[in-house]
Amino acid sequence: MTTQEMKDWIDSASYTELLRKWRFGGVGDPFFQGEVGEYYAIVMREKRNKLSDFDRVQASKNLGW
Repeated sequence: MTTQEMKDWIDSASYTELLRKWRFGGVGDPFFQGEVGEYYAIVMREKRNKLSDFDRVQASKNLGW
């Protein structure tokens, strides 16, 4: 995937999808490195901040651990 394709995926992903990738992504995943990694963190934080505490906890519980 190109950097732009990765950023497009990040933009279109829900908070739950971002959290799933964050929680279960493998070591060295390019989504969490360099420019894309910084972008991922920013977008995830923005999407998280738009949710209520309840919705954030529910997203986490839905994924399990």
